[in-house]
Amino acid sequence: MTNRPLTLTEVEALARAAHEGQTDKAGRPYAEHLAAVAEGVRLRGGSPDQQAAAWLHDAIEDDALTPAWLADAALPPAVKAIVLALTKRPGEPLEEYAARILATPGAVLVKEADLAHNADPVRLSVLDAPTRERLTAKYARVRSLLGITAP
Repeated sequence: MTNRPLTLTEVEALARAAHEGQTDKAGRPYAEHLAAVAEGVRLRGGSPDQQAAAWLHDAIEDDALTPAWLADAALPPAVKAIVLALTKRPGEPLEEYAARILATPGAVLVKEADLAHNADPVRLSVLDAPTRERLTAKYARVRSLLGITAP
């Protein structure tokens, strides 16, 4: 392991490789979602740490990387904390998930960008109606718990 933190470009390459072959609910390459969230964080004024966390925000939850990898990674503590905060745990109530995000500096902005991309009407339009309605309600609930007013 290197002593210097991974650059944002290195984090992007690592996230793309980790999610290689994975697709989103619409069948698109998963890296497109990660890129959109990272760009959403950048456009919202997010720091490089928040942008790095955006690239990695689903890596543990989607089994693309392990918690042990994250613990040992050459990443700033803030990046690791945001990734862990955004990692939904099996069976975890949305209220607990939201509370952890709210308690972690920098995590709300990353989740806001994630929710904005997830709730994009164009992205949702390719899903069947029951899935679209379920996800739309879920995203609205998380936004409400986090105090995010815009979709």
